[in-house]
Amino acid sequence: MTEYTDHHAPEGLRVRGTIVVVPGRGETRATYARLGRRLAADAYRVRVVDAPHIALDALDAPDGTDGSLARLGARLLEAAEDTAPADGLVRPLVLVAADLGAAAVAALLGSGERPATVRPDAVVLAGLPGHRAAAAGTWDDELDIRTSCPAHRGALTDDPRVRRGALDAAVPDSLLTAAHDGGITVPALFLVGDADPLADRDTLARTVKSLPRARLSVVRGAHHDVLNDVQHRSVAAEVVTFLETLRNDLVPVVAVESSTW
Repeated sequence: MTEYTDHHAPEGLRVRGTIVVVPGRGETRATYARLGRRLAADAYRVRVVDAPHIALDALDAPDGTDGSLARLGARLLEAAEDTAPADGLVRPLVLVAADLGAAAVAALLGSGERPATVRPDAVVLAGLPGHRAAAAGTWDDELDIRTSCPAHRGALTDDPRVRRGALDAAVPDSLLTAAHDGGITVPALFLVGDADPLADRDTLARTVKSLPRARLSVVRGAHHDVLNDVQHRSVAAEVVTFLETLRNDLVPVVAVESSTW
């Protein structure tokens, strides 16, 4: 049986949408407990799934990247549908994905029609990696790549299920090509830290400009785990602002008319 971690909207509030969170390399569902609670507090139904297994070579999975993406699509569809109350899934349905999870979700959504796959209304892609691996020597080195947030560093260190050294494995070129060239059609928010050593900012910027409804938000001082770094409150606010804008047909709810700062 597939396991999930769920975060529910406060009792008595009408649920404003459904969010499925997809972790990245080495991460567990517990990695996103803080984010899940914060989004749920704004009356969103949040479900965190396990990090996807993406084939690195033929020995890893005979059907390669396409097979990995097909299985991911089916898993996400199951996860989303299982959140639905008696009157159906609460939309908008938004996928929030990080690192390898972000690359896999981007490739999945840009790959055209697949049977039994999830069809979200929007996507948040955080820390989309570039082609280079981390090559971190020690656990402290890997933590420095991931985050400068003491609480997040502690959560990763204390979680026995976190797979240390996971960032040392490069993301397959075929997956990154599919992620950047597939052509996501749903509204997309891309998040990247300006201190992320794994990001390919130039490629990311070109990808965002090529999409019909996409925005790139750069988080000052944030590292690779942009959803969980020191700036996590501002990042969560950016995600909620995107969700509320999505509910308003992509028209910003708040517009700055004038400012002196």
